[in-house]
Amino acid sequence: MSLNLLIGGAAGQGIDTTAAMFEKLLKRAGYFVFTSKDFMSRVRGGHNFTLIRFGSNPITSHSYHLDALIALNEETILLHQDQLSDQGVILCDSSLDSHDWRTIRIDMQKIAAELGNPRVAGSVAVGAMLGLFGLDLTHIQSILPSFVKEPSVKANLNAVEAGFKAVKKHFDSEPGQFSQWMTVSGNQALALGALAAGMRFYSAYPMSPSTSILEYLADKSNLCGVVVEQAEDEIAAVNMAIGASFAGVRSMTGTSGGGFCLMAEALGLAGMTEVPLVIVVAQRPGPATGLPTRTEQGDLKFVISAAQGEFPRMVIALRDHQDAYDQTIRAFDIAGRYRIPVILLSDQFLADASSTIEPFKVAMPDVRQDDPALDDSQLPAESEYLSYRLTGDGISPRLFPGNPDHFVAADSDEHDETGVITESAEVRRQMTDKRMRKLEKLKKELQEPELIGAETGKNLLIGWGSMRGPLCEAIALLNEEQPGTYGALVFGDVFPLPVNRVQKLAKTAKRIINVEQNATGQLAGLVREYTGIQCQASILKYDGRQLTGEEIAAKIKEGFK
Repeated sequence: MSLNLLIGGAAGQGIDTTAAMFEKLLKRAGYFVFTSKDFMSRVRGGHNFTLIRFGSNPITSHSYHLDALIALNEETILLHQDQLSDQGVILCDSSLDSHDWRTIRIDMQKIAAELGNPRVAGSVAVGAMLGLFGLDLTHIQSILPSFVKEPSVKANLNAVEAGFKAVKKHFDSEPGQFSQWMTVSGNQALALGALAAGMRFYSAYPMSPSTSILEYLADKSNLCGVVVEQAEDEIAAVNMAIGASFAGVRSMTGTSGGGFCLMAEALGLAGMTEVPLVIVVAQRPGPATGLPTRTEQGDLKFVISAAQGEFPRMVIALRDHQDAYDQTIRAFDIAGRYRIPVILLSDQFLADASSTIEPFKVAMPDVRQDDPALDDSQLPAESEYLSYRLTGDGISPRLFPGNPDHFVAADSDEHDETGVITESAEVRRQMTDKRMRKLEKLKKELQEPELIGAETGKNLLIGWGSMRGPLCEAIALLNEEQPGTYGALVFGDVFPLPVNRVQKLAKTAKRIINVEQNATGQLAGLVREYTGIQCQASILKYDGRQLTGEEIAAKIKEGFK
């Protein structure tokens, strides 16, 4: 069982700080915590809220079924009180107007003023939340210094204690055994994976929802020995990363769909020059500026086909926080071994959501800390190094520029094995075939989609990326009523598309339903293209808000009886 609360108000009212403090207190107390954010593209005003869901067992996604509503303004009450359970509570300042019988008013502003600092009202709310959920003040002293400066610690501590005393315990909850685990956002997990993979150069231009990767890596750059460059635009960012990679440094760049549009030509450059490159595309609704702070899965087919011409690439959709860490490490390994660009697809929901997670392993036994390069001893003394040597698997041995004995060439034009420009029809054919042979080898190490629920269920749901969490909950809800009837496949590798498991399960499924955060069912289109398998129905959402497990289950019950 889990409890779910919403903290809502206008931008500038301290929602993020209040939520982050409470989230940390819950985790220290031993709870598993999953937090998601819904915010508008403005610095002040509007309506923003944070959902905090916690319990004694792992939680995979968010829910709009609320147990508590912490309202920093009246708009929050009006918009969300219908989502509140009958046993729930609305916690707000006495100055707010609420006629709901579940409302608990506290003089937060008055208490803060009496403590001599009107800005500690948020800490009063944190104390009241601790009291409502039956938590104690054990960890507050150790946590406060990470949120407020030293001169204000005592005032905030007094505010928490005052809020705690102002309410009575309302909920019963049992903490789990997660106090020694960590809490990270999706973008932080990705950044930590890049550091663990040996990345030494990151360049980006700020664009939500990828910006926090840049911020996190910049904060850790001196500690980890990483060069982090905020470029003047996305074109510069991707070309910097290509240059650093060509020189022998593991490199990455990150952006959203709009920025990736500007990177498309350079993506082709990486493909032609066979320079390893990792690109993060954190999706948001488009086209154009779209909804800058919302979520969507609208860029799948775009990233698969971006840049003119044909060349091998890999696209990996990140499914959750652990996957973001693991697949980022894998992306660097594949990019380096195959000399191809690898695109990591995330989205605003996963990027900004935070989750309790078992501490990551800093190093994995099979992870290289550098890209494979040819040792001079492997070349005969009289041999000429060929940057694009024709090989059976399409992967040419690699030297880094600056080698005193061998010249390392690269060019954006079609070239021969040495890297010299050519217009020979025969060489063009050979080089295209060489590059494309990488895909045949890559297909042998693709990861099949994760199976959730029944393997032989009558109903098979398919999704990708961050739909994993909601699909986990939906399958659990559906199989509670009809055990063994529902299963789901969640794709992480999406290009090249692994097809074995979906082909196997499609043979026994009577109904295949694709669940995606876009308007056209892009994954369903890929599955149909590569396997001939047709989905009989779709659950598609493209309003910028992530589907929940309850929504998916409800739609299936209503529409597919």
